[in-house]
Amino acid sequence: MSQYRRRQFLIAAGSFLAVPLARAQASAMPVIGYLSNGSPGPSSRFIAGFRQGLSEAGYVDGKNVVIEFRWAEGQVERLPGFVADFVRRRVAVIVPVGGATTWVPVKAANATIPIVFQGGSDPVKLGLVANLGHPGGNATGVTSNSTELNPKRLQLLRELVPAATMISVLVNATDQYAEESANELQAAARASGQQIHIVNARSEHDFDAAFTEIRAKRSSALLVSPAPFLLSRRAQLVALAAKHAIPACYGFSEYVDAGGLMSYGVNLLVVYRQVGVYAGRILKGARPADLPVLQPTAFELAINLKTAKALGIKIPQPILLRATRVIE
Repeated sequence: MSQYRRRQFLIAAGSFLAVPLARAQASAMPVIGYLSNGSPGPSSRFIAGFRQGLSEAGYVDGKNVVIEFRWAEGQVERLPGFVADFVRRRVAVIVPVGGATTWVPVKAANATIPIVFQGGSDPVKLGLVANLGHPGGNATGVTSNSTELNPKRLQLLRELVPAATMISVLVNATDQYAEESANELQAAARASGQQIHIVNARSEHDFDAAFTEIRAKRSSALLVSPAPFLLSRRAQLVALAAKHAIPACYGFSEYVDAGGLMSYGVNLLVVYRQVGVYAGRILKGARPADLPVLQPTAFELAINLKTAKALGIKIPQPILLRATRVIE
């Protein structure tokens, strides 16, 4: 073989071997199985926060860790299959986000792979952890108390629309704790003498009918529950609230950024960053049992003055003074 042809052969052989070598290197990286009931597009901001937390712990997707995303897009029946695949492949960490809907199938199918969860459900009540300070098993994470803040959101709506005789509450019927959350809100409403009407939406195809029902009930205001699926469809919900000219309060400031009137809740970017940090710590050898479940210590009250003006609403001064973010 001539020297030239030998050199060409070695180059070709090197190119041929590069692909399986790259795959072998990738497969050697730890894999994080990320599970969501939402959709990738509306979740891009949260993924950025998660990646930031991972990088703070020393991990970069594609460099020394692989993140595999599974999106149910509101179809909860897809979740068990996603979980089964993660368990079969023995991923290094499973990250179920959004609360009970994603947490429960992960815990039910897996007692050994570390879990770092995110959401507003109660992990103790669900049996994911023994207690918040000492989880004691294979799960830990960040819980945001989202549903527990609903009475506060209801109070804000009463301050905003003091003459409201009826306030509607939009819930996602596929959320495991939708009924419990609705019952808690009913109790809070009775205690304050406020009438509320619960409206269910199982998918985005129910939104138009839900808002028609809200108008038929002559509701003066709307509370949108902090369900993950509803958050993933925030642009549609904000547009419908504007179309029907109904003042609404939401669980997260992402709604206000999208044109919603008012929100009260945790900073989700901070929450997802903390989830990323915990996932990174576990990859480095920390045990979920030794990492206390994190809870937020600060909450955001966001107001969109442009939306208030379009609705013909003057935001009361006490609410403005308490606001942490005001969009003009």
